Amino acid sequence: MAATGPLFDAQERLELCDLFVRLGPSAPTLLDGWTATDLAAHLVVRERDPLAGPCLVLPGPFGRFAARRQDRLAGRRDFAWLVERLRSGPPIGFFRLRWVRSLPTLNELFVHHEDLRRANSLGPRSLVPEMEAALWRNVRRSSRYLTRRLRGAGLAVEWPRTGELVTIRSGEPTARLSGPPGELLLYVFGRQAVAEVDVVGPPEAVASLRRTHLGM
Repeated sequence: MAATGPLFDAQERLELCDLFVRLGPSAPTLLDGWTATDLAAHLVVRERDPLAGPCLVLPGPFGRFAARRQDRLAGRRDFAWLVERLRSGPPIGFFRLRWVRSLPTLNELFVHHEDLRRANSLGPRSLVPEMEAALWRNVRRSSRYLTRRLRGAGLAVEWPRTGELVTIRSGEPTARLSGPPGELLLYVFGRQAVAEVDVVGPPEAVASLRRTHLGM
C-alpha cells in the first residue's frame, strides 16, 4: 500500500472507543490485571503525557515511572473522560505525523482493540482489504524488532490469501507464521495465545519461537 494511501488509525480509534463505552470501565483485557480503565489510561498517557509516554516501552525505573503515572491517571479521571480524551484524536505534534499514525499508532490501537475484544469473547473481525494491506505492511515493518529476542531459528511470515511470504529473520532452521495480517500482528506483539496463526517448520525452530518472549 502506498504511503499516500488511506490511514486507518482514526477508524480503529473510534471503534475502540465505542467498545470501551459498550463494555464499561471494569471490563477485562488480555493484559494481566488491567481493566478497560487501565487500558484507556495507558493510551491517553502514550499520546498526551510528554514525560511518561516515551517511558512506557522502557525497562526498569523508566517503565515504573510510566506505570505510576498511568495508575494515577486511571484513579483520578472518570472513565468517560479518558475515553473521550482518546476519541478526540492525537494532540498537535508528533502523534499527528503520517508515519506515526500509519505504523506505531495503528499497531497500538489495533492490538489493544483486540486485547479488549478477545478478553470479552469477541472473536476476530472481518477487515476490509485495504485495512488488511495496511496491517500486512506493518507486520513486515515491525516484526524484526518485535521478534528481536528469537535465538536459534530464522523466521518467515506468510499471508496465505495473497501468497506473500517474507523472511523476517535469517537463520536455519526456519519457522513460518501463516495467517491473516491482523492475526500475524497479534502474534508478533506477544498475543500468541489468541492469535489465529499457523506455526510450521522444523520442530526445533517452532520450539525456539514458542519459548521466545515476543513484543515490546
